[in-house]
Amino acid sequence: MLWERGYRFSFYSYDLGEPIHVHVTKAGCEAKFWLQPTRLAWNRRFREHELVEIVEILSANESLIVEKWNERPGH
Repeated sequence: MLWERGYRFSFYSYDLGEPIHVHVTKAGCEAKFWLQPTRLAWNRRFREHELVEIVEILSANESLIVEKWNERPGH
């Protein structure tokens, strides 16, 4: 869905029943962020400065992410 600064932002097809969120992966690390408002759901191995960077990217791309979320089949 979105690649920026080496981070991959994506959705999982089985997440249809959950509120809007995105999964972020990079170099063996993964996190899940809820959107509207943006907040960390869980984190696996990202460092604090990386989480800050991810939030910045999410904020800058929120409208695109919401648009893509709403385009998913079954939504």
